[in-house]
Amino acid sequence: MQGSQYTVGDVMTPTVVALAGGAMFKEIVRTMEQWGVSAMPVLDGRGRVLGVVSEADLLRKEELRDNDPALPGGPPRPVAGSRSAKARAVTAEELMNTPAVTVDPAAPLGRAARLMARHGVKRLPVVGDDGVLVGIVSRSDLLKVFLRGDDDIAGEVRRRVVAAGFLTESVGVAVREGVVTLTGRVPDASRVPLAIRLARGVEGVVDVRCDLTGPRRRPLLEPDLADERSPSRAPGTGPET
Repeated sequence: MQGSQYTVGDVMTPTVVALAGGAMFKEIVRTMEQWGVSAMPVLDGRGRVLGVVSEADLLRKEELRDNDPALPGGPPRPVAGSRSAKARAVTAEELMNTPAVTVDPAAPLGRAARLMARHGVKRLPVVGDDGVLVGIVSRSDLLKVFLRGDDDIAGEVRRRVVAAGFLTESVGVAVREGVVTLTGRVPDASRVPLAIRLARGVEGVVDVRCDLTGPRRRPLLEPDLADERSPSRAPGTGPET
């Protein structure tokens, strides 16, 4: 994709390993092992996302095994929805975290990254307007934009700088390993921050280094030249008082 912002739909994985709500504990473990995934969405009969089951949800059985409330002297019986209740769950619907944190395929990559960071998850189910699963996006998917070629990045930076009113002949754009360097003079120094911001907004840019300067100042006149240009006085007149 060139010349426009990448979306979640551009980088997501469209083929998703998912579970039915009635999937049993050992079936979930086997499926994770078979497909090499650490979390799976749980779907209803129409393909809509109900929740997500992760390895962390499954490990609660081991985590709380030594604190089984059925044993003499064990802790009180689990309350529904608590960690100990999850440890007794046997189906995907009982194990899953709900509501699932999902993202729209048209969302920009930055939104997906913020959702992952805010909720502490490594992947997000991608759903359409009807809630039906259309793919999944992971942290590694979001990093794919940094595989974009330097020439491709440079071309888009140039287009954005031109669109902002900078002249191509006055602004140099060099890209090396995703690091953009802007050089040259611009007609208005106050627009340099805009140029940097536009360059940073290009997908795949790692950093921006700016060597842009404003227009040249007119040189100050030499003192003797300034005297020549000053208004002449009539001969014999003294200095003004």
